[in-house]
Amino acid sequence: MQAAPSHPPARPFFLQAAPGKRFCLYHPPQGAARGMVLHLPAHAEEMNKSRRMVARQSRLLAQHGFGVLQLDLYGCGDSEGDAGDARWEIWRADVACALDWLRTQADIAPTLWGLRLGALLALDVAQQRSDLASLLLWQPVTDGAAYFTQFLRLKLAADMLAAGKGEAGGVDALRRRLAGGATLEIAGYALAPALAAAIDAVALAGMAAPPCPVHWLDLTPQAGRGMPQARAAAAARCAEQGWQLSTQTVQGPAFWSSQEIAEAPTLLNASLALLAGETA
Repeated sequence: MQAAPSHPPARPFFLQAAPGKRFCLYHPPQGAARGMVLHLPAHAEEMNKSRRMVARQSRLLAQHGFGVLQLDLYGCGDSEGDAGDARWEIWRADVACALDWLRTQADIAPTLWGLRLGALLALDVAQQRSDLASLLLWQPVTDGAAYFTQFLRLKLAADMLAAGKGEAGGVDALRRRLAGGATLEIAGYALAPALAAAIDAVALAGMAAPPCPVHWLDLTPQAGRGMPQARAAAAARCAEQGWQLSTQTVQGPAFWSSQEIAEAPTLLNASLALLAGETA
């Protein structure tokens, strides 16, 4: 699917929220709006590694008639607040505030487009809303506890490199420190106990079916390969619980975690095709 030759420039602004302001980048639709999309980013360094892909997807969607709002959550990116003050409930409120703003641009049911932990946040938010057109999930985190464990391992690895030894007791010891009220610094990001507990508790298992279609896109390094068994099983359980779920794997690198900035053009086109199909 080819992009249009030109498009209006993206508009950066700060959205008033509580507490403070959120940095946003709005890509207005080219021509009449056919849809509105709110992007919920990945967490911590995954967000930074994904900036280029998110920007490319946003421009491509805008060129085909979708207004796209990129949102930096509280304590993340260029928004106000420190990472150590971020809370899951504040992020949920950020999403609601951004959705309200999108409604001022066009009275169209919006799509939530989430990447990694942002996809899990999108699913959590969708539990309480009936005004969404769809969810577009890029490589969604399926279990907050498992994701959180991997995040803690980053600190163990960094400590090992810096001092030749990691935390005595490993991940369990780090969890105990958080449970005791300590804020940890992990890969340059402060993590407070309250946010850690919230991430630990959220998972696809047990979530009610979102009241809208859910498009789940995973990347695989080789063409023709399906989802890994554990992720396929998680998707199957969601379908059994009545989700309006479609899943698709496309070839491309894990750009959110690659050492160098990477791109996955097939993911861009697949996402456009899914959203354009809803408005055809």
